[in-house]
Amino acid sequence: MQTRLLATLLAGALTCGCTTTQTSNTARTATEQLLISNAVDRALDKVDFSAFRGRNVYLEEKYIDCVDKNYVIASLRHRLLANGATLVAAADAAQVVVEARSGGVGTSSSESFLGTPEVVLPGMLTIPEVRLMTRTRQEGAAKIGLVAYDSTTKQVLGPGGQSLAQSDNNLWYAAGVGPFRSGSLKEDVQRSTTGRAAWSRETLPHYVAFNPLPPAATDEPSRIQITGAEQPQLAPAPPASAPEETAAGAAEVEWAQPQ
Repeated sequence: MQTRLLATLLAGALTCGCTTTQTSNTARTATEQLLISNAVDRALDKVDFSAFRGRNVYLEEKYIDCVDKNYVIASLRHRLLANGATLVAAADAAQVVVEARSGGVGTSSSESFLGTPEVVLPGMLTIPEVRLMTRTRQEGAAKIGLVAYDSTTKQVLGPGGQSLAQSDNNLWYAAGVGPFRSGSLKEDVQRSTTGRAAWSRETLPHYVAFNPLPPAATDEPSRIQITGAEQPQLAPAPPASAPEETAAGAAEVEWAQPQ
């Protein structure tokens, strides 16, 4: 009995399993996209749009040519609307034209480590690389320029200017253990996913259902057809040119007198 139990335990200890899970990533990582969008938000946070309150504003966007340009344009529109401006679709209908331009929107990365690099000695001897501490840093930067002018007189409204901001994400590894994250991206993610910012304001149902359209309203009163009963005949309406009848019931007609 004991021999059989030991054999079973030994067979279980020598048995191993293997599981493979297939995963895929998007062409652009979420970290890259967040670094760019956070840099754009930080750059626009430094711009005061209150001067356009109560004005019809046309946003000229043809000078914005960069990655994620739709986010840059939509963020500018959002800031203008939030400060009380009315956006119009054409410059002719605007009081103020705001021209935006992109000076640089993108990411860059670098890597550094503390340790010894790989050393190749004469012959077949090679000393491998040893990394005690490693840091991988990725930065996102956004430079956006703005100028505004009167759509009628073409006079510039103030000097305008340019706003530059960046965001960063640092990954630290200690003796192969990690990553330990730091940087402005970590702070923004924590601020947006913890505390009151993480509360759900409204959720959609976990099923799909629709209500039918209500019946179309008609000017004619509804008529009900009773089975087996004859519908009454409605008298036709008199023509618009029919002469009015007198109290005696005869039609008054004016006859043309001969000359």
